[in-house]
Amino acid sequence: MTSAKEGAGKGAPQNKRARRQRSARPQLLETIIQSLDGSKAEETVTIPLLGKSSIGDHMVVSSGRSQRHVAAVAERLLSDLKTAGFGRARAEGIRSGDWVLIDAGDVIVHIFRPEVRAFYNLEKMWSAEQPKEQAAS
Repeated sequence: MTSAKEGAGKGAPQNKRARRQRSARPQLLETIIQSLDGSKAEETVTIPLLGKSSIGDHMVVSSGRSQRHVAAVAERLLSDLKTAGFGRARAEGIRSGDWVLIDAGDVIVHIFRPEVRAFYNLEKMWSAEQPKEQAAS
C-alpha cells in the first residue's frame, strides 16, 4: 500500500508532462501554419477536432501546386517541426506527392495536389456537425 505522499510523487511527473503538452499545442499548430505559409502552400484550412475525434485536436488541410511542390512542402514541414522540438512527426505519401499525411501528434496535416484535394473533400467531411444523439453521449 502506498502513502498519499508516495502517490502524489508518482503523479507529479505525469502532471508536469500533461501541462507541457497542453502548452505546446498552440505552439505546434502555429509552427505548422508558419511552415506551410513559408513553403507557399495554398488554401490552408484548420479544422478543430475536439469533440469530433480522438485522433488529434486539429486537422490542417493544405494544397501544393504539383507533386514536387507537395513533397517539398511536406519535407520542409517535417524539418521545421524537428527544429521547433516536435521531432516525432511521421509522414506518409511523400514519394508519390499526391497526398501527404503528417501525424504531428495533436495535429494531423494533409497536403494535397488540388485535384486530389477536390476528390476527397476532407474539409466537408470533418467540418460537418455531429448528430445530436452522438453529441449528447
